[in-house]
Amino acid sequence: MALLVRVLRNQTSISQWVPVCSRLIPVSSTQGQGGRALSGTSQLSTTKGSPQPVEEKVGAFTKIIEAMGFTGPLKYSKWKIKIAALRMYTSCVEKTDFEEFFLRCQMPDTFNSWFLITLLHVWMCLVRMKQEGRSGKYMCRIIVHFMWEDVQQRGRVMGVNPYILKKNMILMTNHFYAAILGYDEGILSDDHGLAAALWRTFFNGKCEDPRHLELLVEYVRKQMQYLDSMNGEDLLLTGEVSWRPLVEKNPQSILKPHSPTYNDEGL
Repeated sequence: MALLVRVLRNQTSISQWVPVCSRLIPVSSTQGQGGRALSGTSQLSTTKGSPQPVEEKVGAFTKIIEAMGFTGPLKYSKWKIKIAALRMYTSCVEKTDFEEFFLRCQMPDTFNSWFLITLLHVWMCLVRMKQEGRSGKYMCRIIVHFMWEDVQQRGRVMGVNPYILKKNMILMTNHFYAAILGYDEGILSDDHGLAAALWRTFFNGKCEDPRHLELLVEYVRKQMQYLDSMNGEDLLLTGEVSWRPLVEKNPQSILKPHSPTYNDEGL
């Protein structure tokens, strides 16, 4: 029987998601699941030792419309940022080796395990993009929106009862909210603090092998280091992210990012 994640992965591709982006509802409202969860994200969403996000100077009119819940003018067009956000979220689900996580972390091959792994990678993307000012924060909200759309679609593909799916979405939203806060605090702490956050959230407090925690702490640290090495402008325009292996020979090395491909090329 094929692995659950392989089946789900084949059900969703970036080509299916592009049309969704064109009719995306305004994400300035925080009434949606993703928006509500992200609105409570801690301001500690930067890695230890990484540059703090620079607050952009905006005019009085922009401040007024953003205070009303709308998104003011951004550095790049919203369409380009939405496409980049789509690509970045897609990288979390299509470029992550879920089977390796299942094997090395002794996780069951279930939808919940898929969600926990995806959530960890989405969070790392949010941490990085929050460093890119107002445009980066807007992109974060789009990424979260796509994540919840994807979760719902995968639930339908699995044939989950709509009522049960709705209840599970509420539980996952609460879990997402708590995970973001815990991971934010953990990344700014030492390895013991990050390990505690991963133990509570990623392993649901059930990890009995300290080597699994050590592996995840090392993975998050090196992954954040790699994301910080990427050019922020390129990320805003392309959203292209490559994930380093869970286990590699030299985890402290920084791989040179590939040259970006901008999302308006060839159009």
